[in-house]
Amino acid sequence: MSDKQCSTFRTTIGGQALIEGILMRGPEKQCIVVRGPEGLVVKEEELKLIRDRYPILGLPLIRGSVTFLDSMVKGVKALMFSADYFPEEDGTEEPSRFEKWLDRKLGNEKMEKLVIGVSVVMAVCFSIGLFMLLPTFLASFVERVTGSVLVRNLADAALRLAIFMTYMIAVSRMKDIRRTFSYHGAEHKTIFCYEKGLDLTVDNVRVQPKHHPRCGTSFLLVVIIVAVLVNTVIFALFPVGNVFLRMLIQLLLLPFVVGVTYEFNRYVGGHDNPVTNFLAKPGLWMQNFTTFEPDDSMIEVAIEAMRRVIPEEKGKDQW
Repeated sequence: MSDKQCSTFRTTIGGQALIEGILMRGPEKQCIVVRGPEGLVVKEEELKLIRDRYPILGLPLIRGSVTFLDSMVKGVKALMFSADYFPEEDGTEEPSRFEKWLDRKLGNEKMEKLVIGVSVVMAVCFSIGLFMLLPTFLASFVERVTGSVLVRNLADAALRLAIFMTYMIAVSRMKDIRRTFSYHGAEHKTIFCYEKGLDLTVDNVRVQPKHHPRCGTSFLLVVIIVAVLVNTVIFALFPVGNVFLRMLIQLLLLPFVVGVTYEFNRYVGGHDNPVTNFLAKPGLWMQNFTTFEPDDSMIEVAIEAMRRVIPEEKGKDQW
């Protein structure tokens, strides 16, 4: 591969850091690789996308929310898989009567689906409540000082960003999470190595940057920024006095916000020019808190996961 090709190739392959492991998703299949107590554990799956069955879900603005939810479900499944290899030290307690009842009534497979469903719903509700609804509620107290819609919108925007960044910085300081974020760095480095056409070796991967412009975890930050812009415009043109009505409108606008964010990320990720590079900077800056340098054992996990999802047909994963 020539130097020009090395610098322009962008892959659609992406990943997610797990507990002592990595999930990689290619155009045809995904692979989970976990470094368990007895060595590497590998789980490969063919990808089945809901938009393949229902093409309408693949249309612009609609596909953003569909892809986001699909990624969350697959991500929770992968996290549960990796967690199975690292039981808690004090995990010798007997299951509760409620847990035994659920196991009898639902069985293992249905129980797993229930846990995944509840986990996804709770994660979505937590994110929406903490990063969107809470700032709007707190910003409503500004109305006691001034009736300016602009000031209230600015307070809302500032609170959203402040709460989000405080949360991310606090989480990144947790020892276990920091190690997971190091696997995140291994994922990025491996993807960079592959995109440059280099052999997937530990030495080649180690020297790659840990900040990747198409990082999926930057998505939340961009969602918040887009939501701020959309809400500022909407509530400036159509002022709404009741804070709970504003919250309801934000919830109704959320699929649109996610859809716009997905298309924005897709465009920025597929182009390399001064404008798109500038637009990618907020996401790259946020990776200072979500991506850390990996050790060689983490890089080995990322390489194994990457090799297994590269399509046989060259170029099929072209961005």
